Amino acid sequence: MVLNFFDQFESPSLLGIPLVVLALSLPLLLFPTPSPRWLNSRLLTLQNWFINRFTQQLLLPLSLGGHKWALLLTSLMLFLITLNMLGLLPYTYTPTTQLSLNMGLAVPLWLATVIIGLRNQPTIALGHLLPEGTPAPLVPVLIVIETISLFIRPLALGVRLTANLTAGHLLIQLIATAAFVLLPLMPTVAILTSTVLLLLTLLEVGVAMIQAYVFVLLLSLYLQENV
Repeated sequence: MVLNFFDQFESPSLLGIPLVVLALSLPLLLFPTPSPRWLNSRLLTLQNWFINRFTQQLLLPLSLGGHKWALLLTSLMLFLITLNMLGLLPYTYTPTTQLSLNMGLAVPLWLATVIIGLRNQPTIALGHLLPEGTPAPLVPVLIVIETISLFIRPLALGVRLTANLTAGHLLIQLIATAAFVLLPLMPTVAILTSTVLLLLTLLEVGVAMIQAYVFVLLLSLYLQENV
């Protein structure tokens, strides 16, 4: 039997129907909904505290015009964290390891920030393509370079999230396979490998949360440039 480590990234299907829509919608059911009672549960109180703290940190560098995006960015943050964390469970599928999904999130949001900048302050938005005090012979070259860097931003957002999650899942599977193979041959080495696997899993939990935060943080910085 040939073991293919990339099989875990294939979109699951049932009777020929892709289940990626179910994988994207199911995490939304895990969040507790507000209740009409005066006293909330501990889980709901913790969720509200986390959302409030994150929203405050996210809106800190933004002007008042960017506060309209608070609901969208906070929802995107919770959505990405949930998908990334659920993907660490056994026999689950991580949609955010697909570049197509991440690009589908990054490109429209990045394009919206650019359109807002061109509509509200076109002079300042176009002025970002040419730094102040640039020598005249370098003006055409710098305009081309800044334009390319502008269009690379959504690609960097999608590739960063995909690459980090894919590398973590591959590393976990490699170490888990090594521990399983070494268990009957060298039990001591297998136990040490399992310990490394446990520590790596804890690290991947942090990576899953940090990558979701970095994705939303960079979007907020792009928004700040155009608001």
